[in-house]
Amino acid sequence: MDRIDKKLLNLLQRDASRTNVELADEVGLSPSSCLRRMQRLTKTGVIDRIVAILNPAKAGRSIKAFVSVEMKLHTEQHMRRFMDIAAAEEAVSNVYAVTGQTDVVLMLRLRDMEEFDALCDRLFRDHSNVARFYTMMVIRTGKEETAIAV
Repeated sequence: MDRIDKKLLNLLQRDASRTNVELADEVGLSPSSCLRRMQRLTKTGVIDRIVAILNPAKAGRSIKAFVSVEMKLHTEQHMRRFMDIAAAEEAVSNVYAVTGQTDVVLMLRLRDMEEFDALCDRLFRDHSNVARFYTMMVIRTGKEETAIAV
């Protein structure tokens, strides 16, 4: 990946709605050369997907929470099963297996506390492999970035 690829990726991360012609102009390439680079970056998996980033409050999911989960059984099968069940939940936006005192961390985007209570019933209270869980409600966001440094 050269400096032009990196510049393209940074531009896309800020605004992926730019046309190929606009991108080409910004990085000093012809549109056809720019398109070939974009196709290569997509084919090689550097560009995973192009999405729209919604405003959570305007989309009706203004409550953000992180939940750390400690499992009773730590086999790959038990961890994978819980992660798959959690990932299927509409309010769960991210699921991570982690190291340390906790086993899984979930990021939630919730409509209201009733949705959170129902989710807790399904994932934690009725789930036989969850030993305990801790919830952290986000009260203020200092930084939330989707772009990664390239």
